[in-house]
Amino acid sequence: MVAVNIANAVEASGEARNAGDITVAHSSLTVDHSLKLPEMKPRIVELFNDLFNHWSNLDESHFTAAQLSGGITNRLLKVSVEEENGNTVLVTVRIYGPNTEYVINRDRELQAIVHLSAAGFGPKLLGTFENGMVQSFIHARTLNASDMRKPKLAAEIAKQLKSFHQVDIPGSKEPQLWNDIFKFLKKASYLTYDDRKKQNMYKKISFKEVETELIKLKELTGQLDAPVVFAHNDLLSGNLMLNDDEEKLYFIDFEYGSYSYRGFDIGNHFNEYAGLDCDYTLYPTKNEQYHFFRHYLNPEKPNEVSDIDLEALYVETTCYMLVSHLYWALWALIQAKMSEIDFDYLEYFFLRYNEYKRRKNECFSIAKSYLSQS
Repeated sequence: MVAVNIANAVEASGEARNAGDITVAHSSLTVDHSLKLPEMKPRIVELFNDLFNHWSNLDESHFTAAQLSGGITNRLLKVSVEEENGNTVLVTVRIYGPNTEYVINRDRELQAIVHLSAAGFGPKLLGTFENGMVQSFIHARTLNASDMRKPKLAAEIAKQLKSFHQVDIPGSKEPQLWNDIFKFLKKASYLTYDDRKKQNMYKKISFKEVETELIKLKELTGQLDAPVVFAHNDLLSGNLMLNDDEEKLYFIDFEYGSYSYRGFDIGNHFNEYAGLDCDYTLYPTKNEQYHFFRHYLNPEKPNEVSDIDLEALYVETTCYMLVSHLYWALWALIQAKMSEIDFDYLEYFFLRYNEYKRRKNECFSIAKSYLSQS
């Protein structure tokens, strides 16, 4: 099998979508997210025939598709295309979860992804369709939560995150975090569930209490003067890939990316040490956090970072870590209503919200003590 560079192997169809100043191939077709793989394959072939002129005449025998492990928002496939000249091309197809437009700004994602790709982050965007995208295939494995705390990998993630935060994405540089989270709150506050058990659990939630907590957090974090960067906002293990042979790390899936606060991106990443099971005994220790901060703040000379800078970033990250819990808790309520993926989103709300409540007094105390000294 001979793999070839997909960028040289395909030509865009006549229809295209503009992403910033870069045009990518676009198809008006959709792929049913709920189909089993054998039933989905003919639709994938039809999509590729429509999307790429180079493959427009290939029949189903030239294609194979396999399910890839992914997150709890989308469905991810690896598609192998055997060309008529014997070359084989591997690509990734990401099919958006149903109703994800309620929590994801797809236009914002599309604009960012081409610029991040140009800066060396993630796979190359090859084409889009009505409910997904086709990207180049990355020869790497997806990390698991325990990988992220390994000192060597943690240092590399920190270094790459610093570079990621320096990418310039055209458009407004206004931070979107609080706009997004209050939109989530509004949508989450007026849901009804057909399932009686879900509805009874939902009725236990005090959205007035959640709103009060958000207002207090916004006021507190506003005093920290955290730098605004283009943030990944979802740097969990499933969005990190590693080629072990080359020791090359990749960031993927930028659908929640936006201009936001540095501390939120790092604090959110630390929360993901707990995995989807939310085992927060795995949250990084202060020493582990400082190891990360050193390689983030000064990738070339991590041991030269001052104690003052370490403490400042520790406080900043600790506060925004709390915001991360409320962000994903509210997100989960919306997903519990909209998503067809087999995941207990409602339970996830309570896991995140309860951890917020467990940590908030300690974290507020740390922040207030720091601010009073400053």
